[in-house]
Amino acid sequence: MRSEIAEQPAALRATLEALLPRVGEVRALGEQTKSLLFIARGTSDNAAVYGRYLIESHAGRLAALAAPSIATTYKRKLDLDGVLAVAISQSGKTEEIVETLAWAKDCGAATVGITNGGPDSPLAQAADLALCTEAGVEKAVPATKTYTTQLAALAVLAIGLGADVNPDDLQKVPDAVERLIAEPGDLEAVVEGLADKPGVVVSGRGLAFSTALETALKLKEACYLHAMGLSYADLLHGPIAVVDEDTPALLVAAENSPTLQGTVALAERVVSAGASAFTVGGGAALAKAGTAALNGPDLPEWVAPMGLIVPGQLLTEALARRLGIDPDAPRGLNKVTQTD
Repeated sequence: MRSEIAEQPAALRATLEALLPRVGEVRALGEQTKSLLFIARGTSDNAAVYGRYLIESHAGRLAALAAPSIATTYKRKLDLDGVLAVAISQSGKTEEIVETLAWAKDCGAATVGITNGGPDSPLAQAADLALCTEAGVEKAVPATKTYTTQLAALAVLAIGLGADVNPDDLQKVPDAVERLIAEPGDLEAVVEGLADKPGVVVSGRGLAFSTALETALKLKEACYLHAMGLSYADLLHGPIAVVDEDTPALLVAAENSPTLQGTVALAERVVSAGASAFTVGGGAALAKAGTAALNGPDLPEWVAPMGLIVPGQLLTEALARRLGIDPDAPRGLNKVTQTD
C-alpha cells in the first residue's frame, strides 16, 4: 500500500496524458444529455460523490448516484432519455456495475465507463465511451492510486461537459501529491491519537465530502476502526453527540473552499467539548483550530480532493502498521468485490 501511494504522481501524470486529449469525445457525447447518473460501489462510489459535486458546482448539471439494485434486483425500467450514465469500477469486472450500465443504456442513457481495467474490460466494452485510467497494477486491497486516477478521469469528464474551471490546474496535481507524500504533516501525532480509539468521525463538506467518505472507508477496511464519514452539515444534526474523548474527529477541507469556515468552527467546537479534532488541509486556519494537523495540497478547490486524500491514505497505512495489521490484505476482503 505504501509503495502504491508513492506511485500516485506518476499514475496521475500518465492518466492525464491519456485522457485530456479525449475532452472532445466527452463533449460530443455530453451534448446529447442534460443530467448525469453515477453508477459505482465502494471506493468508486466515493469517487462518484466527487463527480457529483464537481458536475453540479462547476458544470451546472443535475447529477445523482444510482441505486444499482433498481436495475439488478427490482429490474425496474426507468426513462433515462437525456441522461449520461457514468459507471466507475477499478477493475471493470464488477458484474453489478457492468449490468447496471447496460441497463442504463437500455433505458435510453448515453454511457461512459471509467476503469483501470483497460479497453478490453467488460465495463469498457459496455460503454459508449471508455475513459481508462493509467494507474498500473494495484496489488494492495485498499485502493489508492486507482482512486486518485478515477478523480482525474472525472475532472476530465467535467471539462468535457463545460465546467467553468481552468484545465491547466490539473497539471499542478501530480506535483502537489508528490509534496504531500514527502511532507504529510504531523502524521505521527495523528496515528498516536487514533491508536487507542475504537472509532473516529471523519467529516468534510462539498467537494471535500468525497475525501471524508473515502478516508473513513480506508480506516474501516484497513485499520478496523468504527469510522463514520459524514458531511459536517449532517454531523451537526445529531451524530456529533458521539464525538467525545474516545471518539475523535478527523476534519477535511480545501484551503480556498467556501466550506472552510464551517469546518474551522466545527474543529473549535469539538476541541472545546474536550475531544480531539485532527485536521486535513484547510491551511493555517484549520490547523490552528485542531489538535494536530495533516497538510493539504496547494490546489484550487475543484482539484483539491486528488491531494486531500493522500494524508488519509498515509494515515491509514501507518495506523494499520501501528496496530499490527497488514494493510495490504485486510481480513474478509478481495481486490474485486462481486455483489448481486
